[in-house]
Amino acid sequence: MNNNIVWHKEAVNIAERRAQHGHHPCVLWYTGLSGSGKSTIANAVDRLLFERGCHTFVLDGDNVRHGLNQDLGFDDVSRVENIRRISEVSKLMMKAGLIVGTAFISPFISDRVQARKLIGNGFIEVFVDTPLSECEKRDPKGLYKKARAGDIPHFTGISSPYEAPMMPEIHIKTALLSISSAAQQVVNYLENRQVIAPLEQE
Repeated sequence: MNNNIVWHKEAVNIAERRAQHGHHPCVLWYTGLSGSGKSTIANAVDRLLFERGCHTFVLDGDNVRHGLNQDLGFDDVSRVENIRRISEVSKLMMKAGLIVGTAFISPFISDRVQARKLIGNGFIEVFVDTPLSECEKRDPKGLYKKARAGDIPHFTGISSPYEAPMMPEIHIKTALLSISSAAQQVVNYLENRQVIAPLEQE
């Protein structure tokens, strides 16, 4: 760290932003294999929260690699840096008062531990648990077929490991749930944790 760089204190604090937005900020960290449904569920949750007036944003793995992380590959070192950058961006967005969804494979436990440590109390790990066989069957981008053929090196689940969360805050078993039910499971958790207020019953 350069000794000439000094942290500048913000004029608006998190509590003030929380009061204005009407909900607590947090980071919903969706992790799972490629094709597990992370982005689909994250966006379904985002829609539900947006319609309730929440201030939200989704950081999608592919989308971020079009810009911020376009210089990174998929080897282990690049994956670690990918997650470090996303953790920093997520933390900044959370400090702005948002509920942030991050849909990244983030295959290594150590990286998710570091993300939790950096982001702090607002970190909520969401394990999108889909069997590899089901992900391969879906293969929406044709990536598993290419990985099996050896055309994609360092592919999670095939030639690179995926380390499943041991104790995620939210465990979504997609084989048993529809997208809407999975999204509602996340929203229910946020209500129970008092991150958002429950809907008023008519």
